Amino acid sequence: MEHGAAPTPAGDRHWRGSARLAVAYALVFGTLTALTDWEAGTLTPGRAALWLGLATAIGLLLMPPRVAAGRGWLSVRGPLCRRAVRTDALVGVRQYDGVSSHLVFRDIDGRRLELDPRVLAANPFLWHEVDRGLRHSLQSGTLCQGVEVLRRLERAIDDEGARAVLKESGMS
Repeated sequence: MEHGAAPTPAGDRHWRGSARLAVAYALVFGTLTALTDWEAGTLTPGRAALWLGLATAIGLLLMPPRVAAGRGWLSVRGPLCRRAVRTDALVGVRQYDGVSSHLVFRDIDGRRLELDPRVLAANPFLWHEVDRGLRHSLQSGTLCQGVEVLRRLERAIDDEGARAVLKESGMS
């Protein structure tokens, strides 16, 4: 790395594969619906535009959010909006379980971000950047809510990493 250059932010290493899968599903849907309509002899330009629009909507709905983190920040960019928080100035972290477990981060500026904890567990470099900011928030005293949530998450990620190492070494 060049002296003085900003470090490259960490990101979700599985995003491209998930995005390709979302596009593939949308293309399959669009193709099958158009072919079915064509085979029935009812395909018109208006109906083709309808199938194209529906396939695009499905692709956008299935597109995973893009997660990135750097020194002191975490961002999640979806198809419609981007949210970011300062991890070095967090005031709270909550975990909501249920159909889809997610973490909610809040910083001192009032910004809020939701994230699936599996993204952090699957991306060690991303977790490292988030963890560095969390530790800074703890040391500076801004983080008042969610310390136990973070400890549980850290243990889960460490356990998952240890299992992966054991599996790769053939010891599990």
